[in-house]
Amino acid sequence: LRHLLLPLSCALPWSLAHPDRPPSPVNVTVTQLKANSATVSWDVPEGDVVIGYAILQQRQDGQMQRFIREVNTTNRACVLWDLAEDADYIIQVQSIGLYGESQASKRVHFRTLKETDRLPSNSSNQGDITMEGLDKDRQLQTGEIIIIVAVLLMWAAVIALFCRQYDIIKDNDSNNNKEKTKPSSEHSTPERPSGGLLRSKKKSPSVNIIEV
Repeated sequence: LRHLLLPLSCALPWSLAHPDRPPSPVNVTVTQLKANSATVSWDVPEGDVVIGYAILQQRQDGQMQRFIREVNTTNRACVLWDLAEDADYIIQVQSIGLYGESQASKRVHFRTLKETDRLPSNSSNQGDITMEGLDKDRQLQTGEIIIIVAVLLMWAAVIALFCRQYDIIKDNDSNNNKEKTKPSSEHSTPERPSGGLLRSKKKSPSVNIIEV
């Protein structure tokens, strides 16, 4: 009986032969290509419990092969690092469920860039990267302008406050000088007539003539 059921299980689809395992990831794509790194992303069919992923990364010339496995995560993307410059790679992604792993996805081929290249000509997110860079530059320019305007306003306020204090101090000094000169003039004016009066009151020497 076992010999009869074994060919039947092999002939059934993967989802029927292994009902507890999740289906293979779909829409596997490679973005953000650089000389030494790239990002692979994928989708998981709805309704399936997925607790992790596994990625098989292989260089096309067979010189290097890497297996990346992550569990207890809901991420649907992974950064591939330490890649060779201007080299061809093949990747496959598997979903990890509660009771096992899915079949590997379709093989996806990509090629890393050269150090002199900035963006790939066939990159699907070229416009997104460019716009994102422009938005960051605009944000930096706007922030710098705001800081410069704020500093200028602060300096203007400080200068205005200094001028106002200077005018107040100058007015106080002029008022104090006026008050000091006014009493001296009042005390000096009576001395002149008083001195004249004193001089006018001096009696001339009198001469008495006595007749004999």
